[in-house]
Amino acid sequence: MTDTSVTLSDAAAKRIAAIIGAQAGKSALRVSVEGGGCSGFSYKFDLADSAADDDIIVEKNDAKVLIDSLSLVYMAGAEIDFVDNLLGQSFQIKNPNAVASCGCGTSFSI
Repeated sequence: MTDTSVTLSDAAAKRIAAIIGAQAGKSALRVSVEGGGCSGFSYKFDLADSAADDDIIVEKNDAKVLIDSLSLVYMAGAEIDFVDNLLGQSFQIKNPNAVASCGCGTSFSI
């Protein structure tokens, strides 16, 4: 299933394509939401070889992201970005549903 409610920045698409291209047998980045983290929910990033039946697929250029339908409830309208600055490199999710997040940006509350 394809859904455009979650988007990828140009920087994220470029980095995802590079990561996938360097990993034999992997075709996408899986992003999911799990309970936990210092703010209540946390994002999890994994490499995947195929989509599950309930995944939505977000594509841009040569990048593919898989998000399961349950995680999409918490991520609707979000943008996945990749930041490379003096503090380091990381994927960051700009989530309009989050009312608070931790300092590292990997956990949030709704």
